[in-house]
Amino acid sequence: MKNYKFPISVLLTLFVFFLSCNAGSKQKATVQTDENGYAVLTDEQIENIVKRSYQYVAMYNVNNKFALKQGGWNTLDADTKLKDHTMREIARPNNDSFYSTCMLDLRAEPVILFLPAFSSKYVSLMVTAYDHYVDVPKATRNSDFQQPEKILFYSDRTENYNGEPVEGIDEIYKTTGDFISAVLRIMPHANEPDRFKKIVDEIGNIKIQTLAEYNGGEALPAKDIPIPEVGKTDLDIFQNNLLEVMQFVFNHISFDQNDPEDRAVLEAYKPLGIIPGKEFDPDAIKIDSKKFYEVAEKVQQEYLGKLSDPNLIKEMSPKMFKKKGLTDLETILTVSIIGPIGLPMEEAMYPNVTSSDGKPLNAMNDYVVKMTKDELPPDQAFWSLTLYDKANGFFIPNDRKKYSVGENAGYKLNADGGIEIYIAAKKPAGVPDENWLPINRKDEDIDLILRVYVPDLVKMESWKAPTAEKL
Repeated sequence: MKNYKFPISVLLTLFVFFLSCNAGSKQKATVQTDENGYAVLTDEQIENIVKRSYQYVAMYNVNNKFALKQGGWNTLDADTKLKDHTMREIARPNNDSFYSTCMLDLRAEPVILFLPAFSSKYVSLMVTAYDHYVDVPKATRNSDFQQPEKILFYSDRTENYNGEPVEGIDEIYKTTGDFISAVLRIMPHANEPDRFKKIVDEIGNIKIQTLAEYNGGEALPAKDIPIPEVGKTDLDIFQNNLLEVMQFVFNHISFDQNDPEDRAVLEAYKPLGIIPGKEFDPDAIKIDSKKFYEVAEKVQQEYLGKLSDPNLIKEMSPKMFKKKGLTDLETILTVSIIGPIGLPMEEAMYPNVTSSDGKPLNAMNDYVVKMTKDELPPDQAFWSLTLYDKANGFFIPNDRKKYSVGENAGYKLNADGGIEIYIAAKKPAGVPDENWLPINRKDEDIDLILRVYVPDLVKMESWKAPTAEKL
């Protein structure tokens, strides 16, 4: 059982509230406005706000889309078949593992997650709130999931609970936000039918209960509050309702006054009247939504371009998908744009496969990715190579529903133990079906991302990702 002290983040929220209580429930903006009521901001200020907002915008969009798809909060959606190109809730998903996604609202009371033992060689539990900081409290890498467990989640603002022990609960976990996703990734062993069926049966034993339900009562109702509209893309929020979303986010995550990134985002939004604990006032101030959209789009394109720099990605890898204080703005901004939810490098690494000629990969061309036996990714669980359209990070639609090459999606090694993977509009003669990733012949940039689960971090230091050769 974990012990928790009274969090400094609560003290910070109370301190901010105390300073602003004389201003009423709606915080007044202090930034200068023009004759039409729009905030007067320099280009540098707008870019700073955009860059410091992206992690929250991206995760607000992802978590709320999943909650909407699942029918609301405190719901569980467990995969029993692999994802396909109809998935649009998140950029750059994978179909080499099952997701079991719990969307939890911790405002009224704690929620308990029942975890079964698993027959899979790879399982992890990933937790994140709107702040986009990632924690993995359970993983097969740490010899977890060998026996059933119950884990209780609560936040700084959870009512009717203060972190006290609960009989029968194996672990008590305090999250950084009120609205969280707790996502299990489970390797399904899709090419082993008996093992696959057993894992599917085990997934059926995952369940969630509120603390009141666990104690034999009915779930306590959470206060009905307006939740800002999600965007089809993150850019939509920057254009349509950025301030409303950020006020909502600020009200439902915990800030740490000792964290420089927390202080910086609070400072950036304070002049606009957006501070923790306040009610959003749409009439208080306006921002130039077109300008914010343009800057956000520019930042998005700049950071998507970083994918083509393997040295930069390698430098960022130790800081990707980490808890607060173990990452930095550049890294979390990059991963928010590339694909919001991921695992830290101890669990998985995501090398990008670029073209051998240095040009962007494009569906007007066919490519081959070659690896000898010694050049295969140094995994300690499994690896996969997945194809996406670059603009949105979605699977490329095809009748075969083939989006990746790997142990679950299928692959065939050559006689020497290496592999050739073809990305082509039509399957080249003699190429195994398992090693062909189809594209649609059109002028569309594409991405190839390797996933290396439980990588050998020592070998990864000298290992180089393969390149894609244009045919």
